[in-house]
Amino acid sequence: MPSIDIRKRSLSMEMIFHEGGTPVSRPVLVATACAVVRNPYAGRFEPDLMAFMEALKPLGASLAEELVSTLGKARVEAYGKAAIVGVNGETEHGAVWHEAGGWAMREALGHSKAIVPSVKAVASAGYRLMVPLHHIRAAYVRSHFSSAEVGMQDAPRPDEILFALAMSTGGRVHARVGGLSADQIAVDDGQR
Repeated sequence: MPSIDIRKRSLSMEMIFHEGGTPVSRPVLVATACAVVRNPYAGRFEPDLMAFMEALKPLGASLAEELVSTLGKARVEAYGKAAIVGVNGETEHGAVWHEAGGWAMREALGHSKAIVPSVKAVASAGYRLMVPLHHIRAAYVRSHFSSAEVGMQDAPRPDEILFALAMSTGGRVHARVGGLSADQIAVDDGQR
């Protein structure tokens, strides 16, 4: 199993009071947790990435717990995940985060049913990526379709991967385009 060599981590939080309308009494908090790790497969093709995905599970759990601790488990309403692979890697090296990061957030939250939206890219250091967010219990809650920005000025280096998780305490501050609302979640199937 590949070892997970972490060069650095970050934790960031935004507080959104308004988007041009009346300020809300309780701001929406959007937090991201990132880790920059050495890519054990940089510069070569590896047919079996499952050991890497397994080795990343403790990192996913650690980042998810950090976000839950920062925002408060009961307050988290939306989530998403991302990976930025350095240029000596491939997109599939970032795809290992689907299980390692996604299941970690679902485990940390305990009641989430919706699939964890994700995005990945191969890019140079300093690249910024918008992580898609949606409701943790029902993917079709339109008010919670949002995003969080992740990235670090010096990462990922060519032989690294930046893995990120994002959580939010709400949807868009002034959501008003209809669709399923959070208080209408009834099926509890991860969709509606």
